[in-house]
Amino acid sequence: MSEPMLKVEGVQAKYGDFIAVADASLEVPQGMIVSLIGSNGAGKSTLMDTIAGLHKPSQGKIYFKGEDITGLSADKIVVRGLSLVPQGSRCFIRMTVEDNLIMGSFPKVVRKKWKDSLERVYELFPVLKQKRNDLSGSLSGGQRQMVAIGRALMTNPELILFDEISLGLAPTTIKDIYARIKEINKSGTTVVLVEQDTQRAIKTAKLVDVMLKGKVVLSGKPEDLSDEDIKKAYFGI
Repeated sequence: MSEPMLKVEGVQAKYGDFIAVADASLEVPQGMIVSLIGSNGAGKSTLMDTIAGLHKPSQGKIYFKGEDITGLSADKIVVRGLSLVPQGSRCFIRMTVEDNLIMGSFPKVVRKKWKDSLERVYELFPVLKQKRNDLSGSLSGGQRQMVAIGRALMTNPELILFDEISLGLAPTTIKDIYARIKEINKSGTTVVLVEQDTQRAIKTAKLVDVMLKGKVVLSGKPEDLSDEDIKKAYFGI
């Protein structure tokens, strides 16, 4: 077995005295879609922020492509090929769609190819090309989510972390975005999906991790995990 693209070992993350991630470990093989599921408050988003360098771990190790990236800042992690699409369809609402996307190509290592990257994003999300001169704040929630995904793709990532991308979106929009995620993965990008929609997450992934109270308590291929196994891990019963 080759080394996983991402390896998390015993990571703990706190907000003051509150432990949001207690002792989380997981592995993400190269080229796969891995879903991380769990109830609200399980620590999923904090773990993603910690991996991406937005939150400092209080203990544990994080390895990306075999390199120890524990505690590195987000800008240093992005240039290594790891990007995060945070929950909430975050974008710069007073900037145009295209300017938002171009912001993703700010790192020097990808700046020279920004035009090619932009065209790839527009091929993936044609509606963004149509609205490229519109302010992002005028878009629908689903379109803003596409902008956030496109901005992450502008960094030419080898691994993308998607945090609750379906939150608050219409079912048809969710279906479309998930179809685009599969295309992103087929192009060679490894994907981690953080979701509360367990059925969609399990159906999409090749591997599933279940998080409970700050720990990954169950891991495996979807076909090897019974509904009862997942239910017990998800609710801690």
